[in-house]
Amino acid sequence: MPTVTTDFDLAGLRLAPGEGRRLELWTRIDPLELGGERYAAEPTEIPVSLEVSRMTGHGYALRIRFTAELGGPCMRCLKQARHEVDVDAREVDRPGTDRRSASEELSSPYMQDEMLDLAAWARDAFVLATPAQVLCRAECLGLCPECAADLNEVGPEHGHERGPDPRWAKLGELKLD
Repeated sequence: MPTVTTDFDLAGLRLAPGEGRRLELWTRIDPLELGGERYAAEPTEIPVSLEVSRMTGHGYALRIRFTAELGGPCMRCLKQARHEVDVDAREVDRPGTDRRSASEELSSPYMQDEMLDLAAWARDAFVLATPAQVLCRAECLGLCPECAADLNEVGPEHGHERGPDPRWAKLGELKLD
């Protein structure tokens, strides 16, 4: 098994301005919580392609690409759901810029000096690439709001007799002679 990289020292590449390199690394993606449920990248240790370019005037342009599977409960029926997530993210870090000014978009939160927090970047990019709703299948019907039956299994004839509307309950107490 290859070595898992969480932090990567970009200074160790000794890139000249305008020079770039493509690296194949392995990193770990920690589990995440969406809508109160736990989801995980599968496998947790994944291969990533990291492209590093040294910018003129100092700084780096970075690109990360990988594919991982997201596993966890379906947001409608709570059965196991899996989605393949393709990640293609970019970051720019240009040291020496005033981080409180309008040039803030040139500083990456994943860079400290010339150390790249690869694991945090990969996890955040993975979260941003996940679908808004994690479903077991696109046409999942979910659970019955009355009895929590799985509507995918019980069929369209499943239903409940509706009781009287509680907003009109006081009218039932009226005695008309």
